[in-house]
Amino acid sequence: MSKRIIRFGVIGCGLMGKEFASAAARWCHLTNVDFEPRIVAVCDAVATATAWFEEHIPSVEKSYTDYKLMLADPMIEAIYCAVPHNLHEQIYVDIIEAGKHLLGEKPFGIDQKANQLVQEAINKHPEVIVRCSSEFPFYPGAQQLVQWVQEGKFGKIIEVEAGFWHSSDLDPTKAINWKRRIATNGEYGCMGDLGMHVLHLPMRFGWKPKSVRALLTQIVPERPDNQGNVVPCETWDNAILACDVEAGEQSFPMVLSTKRIAPGHANTWFIRIQGTQLSAEFTTKNPKQVASLPYIPGGVQAWHIVDAPYKSAYQTITGGIFEFGFSDSILQMWAAFCDELVHGEGMQQKFHCATPDEAADSHLVFTAALESNRTGNTALINWRD
Repeated sequence: MSKRIIRFGVIGCGLMGKEFASAAARWCHLTNVDFEPRIVAVCDAVATATAWFEEHIPSVEKSYTDYKLMLADPMIEAIYCAVPHNLHEQIYVDIIEAGKHLLGEKPFGIDQKANQLVQEAINKHPEVIVRCSSEFPFYPGAQQLVQWVQEGKFGKIIEVEAGFWHSSDLDPTKAINWKRRIATNGEYGCMGDLGMHVLHLPMRFGWKPKSVRALLTQIVPERPDNQGNVVPCETWDNAILACDVEAGEQSFPMVLSTKRIAPGHANTWFIRIQGTQLSAEFTTKNPKQVASLPYIPGGVQAWHIVDAPYKSAYQTITGGIFEFGFSDSILQMWAAFCDELVHGEGMQQKFHCATPDEAADSHLVFTAALESNRTGNTALINWRD
């Protein structure tokens, strides 16, 4: 099968940039797709950061320390951008105005004002496809819950809980990084860094909170820096948001949590939906399993736990008996982005990446959460028309 080659540039050559390069290198893992990303240029403000790409990715032709030089290359069609939140506004706007398609890291701006400026650039360039990175909903178990929601299997929603937890920051000797500083991460703290992962599916389902009561906690107030000095940690470690959702004729509570200090959890993403006809949950803690409780009035209430076969949005060479993992979810997310770039609304499957509108919705929730935490009251959310 001949494939449409998409020439990519990568801005930000850290962990997630390398994950994209790894996904591109595994493209042969996918079957029956007629498109393929090719990383031809990389850029990082730290010149040495591009060395890994130059050594391991044969398709890389050019390396830059100035991303504007990369954007001036007419042969580059699309950009993956993974930089600290304070850089989103300027770099994302420049990418969009250069006419390059963009898959950017969340939260699409350090705060709501920055996000609005990115959104304005998107509105001025409707020909550019812009999406937000969020890979966990591409797990087969998560896709099963998506299907059940779309089919109306849950009946009346009773309540929803979704979260993303990890525990690496439990160690007080871990050196401070940019995510611990307001100047680079923003006041959202863990919400800005983790929250889009949690909100992706609720926003996709139309479950927009009309209000939020937030409990934000700072657990480790100081950390060592790279010189051994003890410096303040300025951002929130954990966030629990109690939301009141109205969706159509339904009203139900939804609890969202983002935690950098959740003992025993290493990147655990989960969603639980309880309904009058079906309850179900999926967590990456047990990536091969889906739990569900179908209910008929007067019937037995019994949870069923079944192995979710390796059945992904885009077909792969992997047999259904094997486990799906994080690197597989990234590959699926990238396939969805490239599919939409090439085929538009005629995508091979209909679950597209997180949209700029969904990212903007997350800013409304996070901004209200900051207000709620400041005042100790429930904050109302005024949704855009």
